[in-house]
Amino acid sequence: MPFVAITYDIESGYEDEVAEVFSDFQRPKSAVVPDADGRQAGRILATAVFVRDSLLVRFIEFEGDLDAVARHMAAQPGVQEVERRLKPYLRSPRDTDTVEGFVRTFNNGMLRCVTQLSVPRSAG
Repeated sequence: MPFVAITYDIESGYEDEVAEVFSDFQRPKSAVVPDADGRQAGRILATAVFVRDSLLVRFIEFEGDLDAVARHMAAQPGVQEVERRLKPYLRSPRDTDTVEGFVRTFNNGMLRCVTQLSVPRSAG
């Protein structure tokens, strides 16, 4: 399954406050990512967030269309709340108040994937 890593440029010294923002994050009830017509365009399988000094990175493991994943995330109340709560700790503002702004910020914050290795997963 592919991964994407999204960076956030945060103020140094606020690692604990930023960790608190993510501490009560709730996953959406469904991992399914719909397309514009409501059909399944992918799934968000897992997320992880790491922070050190002025860098926060969110890793997302997904299946399907990455643009649909970004658009789906933009509409999630939990993601919107995290983005709102992070604003005081950002060194660089993030335009995430609209779906278009969120997708643009998502794409601009992506790290280039250099390699990705995994073992096969079994269904049991």
